[in-house]
Amino acid sequence: MPKEVNPDKNHNLKDDTKNAINSKWGTAIISGLIGAGLVGGVSAYANQDKVSENEVKTMVERQVNAESQNKNENKGQQGTQQASVEIQSDVSAVVDKVAGSVVSVVNLARPNNQVYDLFGFTQPSRNSDELKTASEGSGVIYKVHGDKAYIVTNNHVIKGSDALEIILADGIQVPVDLVGADPWTDLAVLAMPAEYAKTVAEFGDSSQLKVGEPAIAIGSPLGSDFASTVTSGIVSGLNRQVPTDLDEDGQSDWTVTAIQTDAAINPGNSGGALVNSAGQVIGINSMKISTAQVEGMGFAIPSNDVTTIISQLEKDGHVTRPGLGLRMASLYQFPLERQKQMLKLPEAVEDGVVVMEVDPNSPADQAGLKQYDVITRFGDHEIKDTTQLRQALYGSDPNGKVEIEYYRNGKKQTTTIQLRPQDHHNA
Repeated sequence: MPKEVNPDKNHNLKDDTKNAINSKWGTAIISGLIGAGLVGGVSAYANQDKVSENEVKTMVERQVNAESQNKNENKGQQGTQQASVEIQSDVSAVVDKVAGSVVSVVNLARPNNQVYDLFGFTQPSRNSDELKTASEGSGVIYKVHGDKAYIVTNNHVIKGSDALEIILADGIQVPVDLVGADPWTDLAVLAMPAEYAKTVAEFGDSSQLKVGEPAIAIGSPLGSDFASTVTSGIVSGLNRQVPTDLDEDGQSDWTVTAIQTDAAINPGNSGGALVNSAGQVIGINSMKISTAQVEGMGFAIPSNDVTTIISQLEKDGHVTRPGLGLRMASLYQFPLERQKQMLKLPEAVEDGVVVMEVDPNSPADQAGLKQYDVITRFGDHEIKDTTQLRQALYGSDPNGKVEIEYYRNGKKQTTTIQLRPQDHHNA
């Protein structure tokens, strides 16, 4: 049977089934960007043979230490000079400005272990109340208001958590509260006492980005053991449409518009900062493509999209979107024979969304939609599959009206749907 999709379904913030937490980092289809780099001081060494003490000269900008020892009758001398050279680059200046705002985010969960008693009944494990690290990611302190500081991270970083904490750049661990999260944009907002926020990041304007300009990524690849790791690259592409699988069933549920960068990508950097040469956050690292054939393709949520979503999360704890009140499946999931026999579609109709079930008194029900109707247009958007319909729907006014085109028993029809905000628990 085709996969039925509820466009109003929420990918719950509280996962009913937790990933096994024996591994420090959980598996997620969406993972973060960033690799490792090094910025700082270097040391140089120089050797001289058969040089007298009076002939030892300064070989570098800094300090030179020379040691001499008699070797033979000719009093040949060997000196070793150690130099400490301070290097300051554009990258290190940017890192100095923003690195203190980037934190590690620790997802804590209780082991969902069960044991069997003598009679074969399951009992909770004795250690079921003990919190353990399920996964780690990154986050960015972006705002201080009153007695609270706010951190943005990815929804998949905090998904399924029983508790959350962050590790600041100086190593201090701080418990944090979940303010709100949005699975569709993969963003979440956390809050902590303002006293811990020593550095606050500044968002840049992602609409002004140009392909080829510098991009610097900061985060915690592979977890907090590698916190504040820095790598630099460029903006490789803009407005990339990246399909994502939110419910991890192997099929795309959503398409994210993202910044592409060639920064090295590793698990654990989800939620970290992508920064421009002015030290402004231009994106939140969120995804990677990593296969044997693909290297150097990392993705970040543009800062302008981030600021829009997190302001709603701060205010309401969720993002308000319109709902239709139906379950649906993409037409391509139906064999051609079933399309002809059950849906009675003309041969020219090759794409669309099949209505599988309609909720009573929902906007779809009130507009007259029925099971096995095939939606081919939503407003000005041609609809090929469930992902396109969901994106067209979620881009609409929650209280607006939209004309849709659909086929019923092989005949094209139109109707107007009065949208209404859906319950955010089922978003």
